[in-house]
Amino acid sequence: MTRLAATEPSPSQPAARTTGWLALAPVVFVLVWSTGFIVARYGMPSAPPMSFLSFRYALSVGCFLIWALLSGAKWPSNQRQCMHLAVTGVLIHGIYLAGVWAAIKIGMGAGLSALLVSLQPILTAIWLSSRGQHVAKVQWLGLALGLAGLLLVVWAKLGYGEVQLASLAWATAALLGITIGTLYQKRFVQPCDVRTANLVQLSAAFLVTIPVALLETEPMQWLSTNATLNLELIGALAWSVLVLSLGGSSLLYLLIQRGAATSVASLFYLVPPTTAVIAWALFDEPITLMIAIGTAITALGVSFVVRPPRTT
Repeated sequence: MTRLAATEPSPSQPAARTTGWLALAPVVFVLVWSTGFIVARYGMPSAPPMSFLSFRYALSVGCFLIWALLSGAKWPSNQRQCMHLAVTGVLIHGIYLAGVWAAIKIGMGAGLSALLVSLQPILTAIWLSSRGQHVAKVQWLGLALGLAGLLLVVWAKLGYGEVQLASLAWATAALLGITIGTLYQKRFVQPCDVRTANLVQLSAAFLVTIPVALLETEPMQWLSTNATLNLELIGALAWSVLVLSLGGSSLLYLLIQRGAATSVASLFYLVPPTTAVIAWALFDEPITLMIAIGTAITALGVSFVVRPPRTT
């Protein structure tokens, strides 16, 4: 894959055009990422979460396989890299998505689930600090603000019956899955083609999810020919495969490859408020003053945590 740094910009417009694309792409990514929680809420009325995710993984694997074969994408260099990719697939796709979908199925709103998972940078900072890496004072301030804002939102959501022990447990599992998976990937996975990497990751996620899906009481109900098979579920599945699995993951990879990783990280804290606004518009999920203040405080705190250090 051609790297941007290896290409000499022409003296006129291409450099500016590239800069404009990099400025816009992180915003598009945040919007796409936010819709993941909306899709889970959209498809929940009749879709068992693990069955839905199993079909999503299977269809995504098929799409990535066709894409990789037609484009001649390079495969991971050895079996060890395939194993590392499989582990990250189980954590980032399998556990993370299963936790989010199960929590929303039980009754947690899309906005709150997004807010809980947005604490990933905070857990990452705590882990890095425990391993001896420096965490700036402003980042510790961000940790405190993020937790305080989350407590405000959770307290407000208690009145709507949205916070239950089971849903919190699933959301916490999702948070741990995405956090551990990200740290594992940074530590063990070497740079490789996004198409074949996603193929391995999603295959691993499918293998661990399908046995759980078979235990669900209604694993095939939403695929039957009755009213359960509706446009909402078809749309949710299509969006999950084409936009989230193929588009979102590929866009993130391209942003990182082109040096925009910092911009992506700094915009991740916009996911919870973006999700909350969309969920309010589509599902009438309440946004009270306390919820708005708590979400804003958490977003501010996470922005402090992911802020790149100043260079002197």
